[in-house]
Amino acid sequence: MHSLIVPVWIHHRKDIRKKLLTYALLDEQSDACFVKDLLGRLDVNGPEVELKLSTVLAEKVIKSRRIEGLVVRGYNEDVEIPLPKSYSRSSTPAKKSQIPRPESAVNWPHLQKISEKIMPLNEDIEVGLLIGLNCSRAIKPLEVIPGKENDPYAKKTALGWGIIGAVRSSNEEDAETKSDIPCSRIVTCEVQGTPKRKMCHFAFKTQVKEMISPSDVSKMFTLDFNEQQADEKPLSVEDRRFLRTVREGIHQSADGHFEMPLPLRNENLELPNSKGLALNRLMKLKRRLSSDDQFRKDYCSFMQDIISSGYAERVPIDETSTSKQVWYIPHHGVFHKKKPGKIRVVFDCSALCDGQSLNQQLLQGPDLTNSLTGVLCRFRQERIAFMCDIQGMFHQVKVDVEHRNLLRFLWWDNPELKGDPVEFRMTVHLFGATSSPGCANFALKTTADQYEETCGSAAADFIRRNLYVDDGLKSVPSVEQAKELIKNTKSLCQKGGFQLHKFTSNSREVVSSVPEEDRAEDAKDHRLVSNDTAVERALGVHWCIESDTLQFRIIMQDKPLSRRGILSTVSSVFDPLGLVAPFILVSKQILQELCRDGVGWDDEVPDPVILLKKGHVTNLILCHFHQLIKHQGRGITQNEIRSSGYWIVGGSSVVSNHISKCVSCRKLRGRPQEQMMANLPEDRLEPAPPFTFCGLLWPLARQRRPSRSKALQSAVYMSSVQGCSSRSREQFVY
Repeated sequence: MHSLIVPVWIHHRKDIRKKLLTYALLDEQSDACFVKDLLGRLDVNGPEVELKLSTVLAEKVIKSRRIEGLVVRGYNEDVEIPLPKSYSRSSTPAKKSQIPRPESAVNWPHLQKISEKIMPLNEDIEVGLLIGLNCSRAIKPLEVIPGKENDPYAKKTALGWGIIGAVRSSNEEDAETKSDIPCSRIVTCEVQGTPKRKMCHFAFKTQVKEMISPSDVSKMFTLDFNEQQADEKPLSVEDRRFLRTVREGIHQSADGHFEMPLPLRNENLELPNSKGLALNRLMKLKRRLSSDDQFRKDYCSFMQDIISSGYAERVPIDETSTSKQVWYIPHHGVFHKKKPGKIRVVFDCSALCDGQSLNQQLLQGPDLTNSLTGVLCRFRQERIAFMCDIQGMFHQVKVDVEHRNLLRFLWWDNPELKGDPVEFRMTVHLFGATSSPGCANFALKTTADQYEETCGSAAADFIRRNLYVDDGLKSVPSVEQAKELIKNTKSLCQKGGFQLHKFTSNSREVVSSVPEEDRAEDAKDHRLVSNDTAVERALGVHWCIESDTLQFRIIMQDKPLSRRGILSTVSSVFDPLGLVAPFILVSKQILQELCRDGVGWDDEVPDPVILLKKGHVTNLILCHFHQLIKHQGRGITQNEIRSSGYWIVGGSSVVSNHISKCVSCRKLRGRPQEQMMANLPEDRLEPAPPFTFCGLLWPLARQRRPSRSKALQSAVYMSSVQGCSSRSREQFVY
C-alpha cells in the first residue's frame, strides 16, 4: 500500500546551503504541517507552544515548537515552496513501506512511463515531514494517471510524482502492512485478539489549534513597536536571484575593498548604442558650465576627485570599440538645500535610449536597510550617544572588470573642457543605479560577518542593526563602552574597505578620543568643547548635542492659502517618531474638512479664526450663529460659521451635537409622541369646581386602653363633601 510520499530537499530560508533530503507525506486530511527530527540537523529552533489536538476519542494538549521559514523543493524539481508555520512532532503517520518506488511503477503498465521519475527507495531516510492543506501549492495535483477501477494511480505535484493505492495483491502484502489499512479520513487498524474476537480502532482527522498564552497576548500588543528584521521579510524570485548573484560573485581585492558583479537580469543582454544620448546631454551640460563659474568649478573638482581616487578610469584603447555589452550614462550635478557648498554628480541610469535603460536591466535586490524608526529608538535608549558616517559608501564597493563597460560616461581630460570628450568608466557602484544600495549593504554586512571574531560581536552588531544606509547612530551606558565600540567598529570597517568619519557625541570625552580628522565639523571647531550649543541632523531630525534632545526646526515659507499650500506646509515637518503629531494634528483635521467639503486643490481658503473643538467660546459662537439662521440644519449652520471667518476643528460633529441638544430644534423636528400610561378613571375626568373634594389631616393624642399608660399617636383624616353634612364625614385613624 503506497501513499502520496515524495522525496524533498528542505532547508531554512536563512541558510540555503544547509539542506537535507527527507521524505514528505502530502496529507490532504491534515490542516497543518509537522516536522520530525529535522530541526537539530537544520540548526533551526522556534518558540515553544501548546497544541490542542482533537480526535474522536478525546482532546489533549501537547507541547511543541512553532517553526517558520522552512522551504522545500522536489528531488528532481526546480521550484522552491515556502512552508507556512510548522510544528515539531516526535513521529509522523507513515511507514517506509508506503513510500513509492520505481519497481512499483514498473509492475503496472499505465505507470511504467513515470518509473524513471521516481527516486529509488533510500532506507537511510525517514519520513520526516508532513505537509497539510494549509500549503495547498505543494499538494495540488498537476497531472493524474488514473488506471483502471482498482489499480493504483499516480499523481504529480509541484514536489514530484507519487503513487497511491495497493500496488500488490492482498496475499503479497508484507508483515508490516498486513494489519494497517489506511482510508480517506479514517485509518482502520485490525488487531488480532482471540480467534473469536476482532478489535477495530478508528482514528479520525486531527485538528490542530494553537493555545494562546499570556505571553503571546503581550507580544501581540507590542507588535507595532518591534522592528522586523531583514531576514524575516519574504523574498521574491528576483530578490533570491540577486542574493545568489552577489553571494557567488563577491570577493575581496588586494586593497581590502569588496568587489562584486552587477546583478543583471540577463547575462546575455544586448543594449542599443547610447553614446549619442550621453553626448547630447553632455553638450547641454557644457553650456550650463560655461555660464556658471562656481558650478563649473565644483563640477570639475568632483570629476577630478573620482578619477584621481580610482573610482573612475579611462577606457583602455583596445576596449573602445562598441559592443552589445556597453552602455554610456549621462550625468548631471545637484546641490542639497542643507549643504549648498557641496555638489553631488548623479549618473542617470534611468535615461532611455530606444526604450531601454540600464536600471531596467539591473536587479534591485531585497531591502537590506534597517528600519529608520528602530535605529532612532535605539539611539535614544542609553545615556551616552554618538553618531558617525561612512565616507562614500557606494564608492567603496567595486564592480567586476567584465561589467565596467556598462558604466561608461563621457568627460574631458582637461579642466578647460577643450577638445573632444574622452570615454571613462566607473570602477565602483555608482550613485544612481538601482542595484547600488543593495550591493553596498550586502558588502557591509559581509564585512561584519567575516570579521566579527576579530573585532568583536558588539562592532558587528553595530554594523548590522545601527546603520541606516551610511549613517550610524548608537547609544551605550558608559563612556568607556563608547570608546571601545568606536575603536573596534572603525577597525572592522577598515578591513572591508570602509571608512567611518564625522564622529560626534553628547560626551566631550568620547569626542576627544576620536582623531580630529574623523570628527564632525562642529567637533573640529571645538563647539562641543565650549559652551556653545551644537545641533546635528540625526536621520532628518535635529539632535541638540548639549541638551541631548531631539528638536524640530520649522521654516515657514510663503505658501498660498489653499489645500495644496496647507498640505505642503504640514508635510514639510519630518517626524518619523511622531513626537510632534499632537501639534500638527489640527492642520491635518483642517485638510480633512476641506476634502470632505469638496474644496479644490488651488481654491483659496479664507484665513479663519481656528477654534478648538471643546471650549466656552466655541459654544457661544456656535449658539449665536445657530439662532441667527433660525435653527437650520448642520450644513447651513457650519457654512454660516465658516463664512463669518471662524473654523471649528471637527466642526461637523460639534454642530451635530449642539443641534441634538437644542430644545427649539427638538420641538421643531421632534417626532409625534404617543401616550405611554393608562387612561385615568372616569370619576377623575368629571367636571367639578375647585376644592369640591378635599380633606383635613389632624394629629390627635389618644389612649387606646386604660390599662396602658402610654398614649398612642394618632391622626384623623376628615374629608368633606359638598354640603358638609355630618353623614358625609368619615374618620380614618392611622
